[in-house]
Amino acid sequence: MDFQFNTGNKIDGGARMEAHFETRVRERLARFEPRLSRLEVHVRDIDGIRRSGAQGVEAVLEARPKAGEPLTVSARGATPEEAVGSALKTLVGRLDATFGKSDRVRPQAGRDSGK
Repeated sequence: MDFQFNTGNKIDGGARMEAHFETRVRERLARFEPRLSRLEVHVRDIDGIRRSGAQGVEAVLEARPKAGEPLTVSARGATPEEAVGSALKTLVGRLDATFGKSDRVRPQAGRDSGK
């Protein structure tokens, strides 16, 4: 799965931040990775003003399945970590729904086939 990380010009998105988010995203999406060709993470500042408790950062995650249409989710948070974490949680739920229950429940080896 290809990984692409983008930030708006008001977010310092250096190599360290990119590596952090790539590791985090790959860990959470590991079970879906064989079915995804690309994942894009976009982080941007949406208000430019830092206020206590403000939801001033938006994260947009786009997962591109090898077959099918891209799935896009977004979330807001006070920090890039909070926004990406929230969007990632939503994306996992969408991927579960898209790919079905088969990725969550695997048949046990040697299990009787209903007899």
